[in-house]
Amino acid sequence: MKNILEIKNLYHAYNPEISTIKDFSFSLSKGEIVSIIGASGIGKTTLLRIIAGLESIIDGEVIINEQVVSKKNFILPPEKRNVGLVVEDRALFPHLNVEKNVMFGIRHLQERNSLAHEYLSLFKVADLGKKYPHEISAGQQQRVAFARTLITNPDILLLDEPFGALDKNLKTELHLETKKIFKDKGLSVLLVTHDQEEAEYFSDRVIEFHKDKITIR
Repeated sequence: MKNILEIKNLYHAYNPEISTIKDFSFSLSKGEIVSIIGASGIGKTTLLRIIAGLESIIDGEVIINEQVVSKKNFILPPEKRNVGLVVEDRALFPHLNVEKNVMFGIRHLQERNSLAHEYLSLFKVADLGKKYPHEISAGQQQRVAFARTLITNPDILLLDEPFGALDKNLKTELHLETKKIFKDKGLSVLLVTHDQEEAEYFSDRVIEFHKDKITIR
């Protein structure tokens, strides 16, 4: 199966004397879901930020769809990577209603209205299109955040603790719905989580960050 993402001998450090990520290699196949677990501050979110183009690297290569997007002294900007990112705090635009939030990344397309309705329906929030983020619940906001990201048809979907702020029942409900959507659409997903059960439920494989090594199983 084709690799949508390849990471080769990656080195990253915020401090020249301490590597955050050291000699890490990994590949993600099209349609594969991989979770990343480990303690806080150990480099999980940094890895997502590198893939998204928000962090530079010291050495190694990051390759998306056979194109080198990061290497020593080079970083392709995020807007040229076709990578989607959903984070814990949802990050919706407060001055835009739900419908316009979802259409933001495809506002240049003629079919944006029908696509927005399709993706809002997919995440069961089609009736909230005219409401603003502060008028809907945290769970509804997260559904909108997923819809806004998936509507752009990203090559890779990066998830940074997207269920972390939700209560247990809502988390379980969204787990079931989002995993089905990811699999139905054949999405390639990297999920950062502190929750071991969540990682095992979603994933084809799990990357585990330790203080002195990274393991893949």
